[in-house]
Amino acid sequence: MSTALLTDLVIFVLSLWVGFEVISKVPATLHTPLMSAANSIHGIILVGAMLIAAATNSWIGYVIAFVAAAFAAANVVGGYVVTGRMLKMFRKRPTAPAVQAAPAAQAVQAGQAAPAGQAVPAGQDRQAS
Repeated sequence: MSTALLTDLVIFVLSLWVGFEVISKVPATLHTPLMSAANSIHGIILVGAMLIAAATNSWIGYVIAFVAAAFAAANVVGGYVVTGRMLKMFRKRPTAPAVQAAPAAQAVQAGQAAPAGQAVPAGQDRQAS
C-alpha cells in the first residue's frame, strides 16, 4: 500500500468519524433544518464530480464521476425540496372570505317578512306581512 493511499484512507476514516460525532450531537428539533441546508450545500460534490470527469482517462473514472454527480444532484434537489416544505409550514394560511347571507335570510333576521317568492332558510318562520 502506497503512502498516498494510506493518507487518503486515514483522512476518509477521520472525516467519517468527525461527521458521525457532529451529527449525533445535534438535537432532533434542529436535525431536519440543518440537514436540508447541508444537502443543498452538497453542490460542491458536483464540482468534485466534474473535476474527476475532467481529469480521468479511464472508464472507471467516468463511472465514478457519473455516480458522484447523480448522488450529488439528488442530494441538492432533496435539500431544496425539504427546505421548501419547511418554509411552507411557517406561512400564514389565507382566511376564507365572509359569506353574505341571502336577501331572504337578511330580511328574516331583521324582523321583516321575506320578499315574496324567496325561500326562507330552514328553522326560521316566514312572518306575515
